Amino acid sequence: MGMRCSTQSPLGAVARGLVAGLVGTAAMTVHQELASKIRASRSVSSSSDADQQPPDPWDEAPAPAIVAKRVIEGVFSHRVPAERIGTLTNVAHWTYGTAWGAVFGLLQGTVHLKPLLLGPAFGGGMWASSYAQLVPMGLYQPPWRYPPKTLANDLGYHTTYGLGVAIGYALLAPD
Repeated sequence: MGMRCSTQSPLGAVARGLVAGLVGTAAMTVHQELASKIRASRSVSSSSDADQQPPDPWDEAPAPAIVAKRVIEGVFSHRVPAERIGTLTNVAHWTYGTAWGAVFGLLQGTVHLKPLLLGPAFGGGMWASSYAQLVPMGLYQPPWRYPPKTLANDLGYHTTYGLGVAIGYALLAPD
């Protein structure tokens, strides 16, 4: 029932998972970019809104950039300028997604499910994990404070990630 045996070593599963994590992160990124372009094409903003800058650009920075900033400033005592928001967002997003691919590899190597069965569940777990981590950090509100559409979109991104990881993992299959 979806179970299979594998002779892959744990190190092999981690390496395969890291590559699969890159594939999943790429899939999620494409999904997010397409959704953003669709939303932008549907919305009309006034020029006065577009010209306004937040007093501190970090107030509008994405969560990955803020987490990376906190690590850099807290651990390395190095001030991070707002010009680095885009770079930090990308580095944190790709590093986090790739690293979680290693977890998928270990999990897949343990439960031996068909990757495409595990992928969506893994993505859903990543979605829940994001709230478990970012709410206590003050970067997200608890999920019940968001509109259902926002939660559905975010879950969709993470499901895409999970499917991308699963597909990447399956394509790298040694068996």
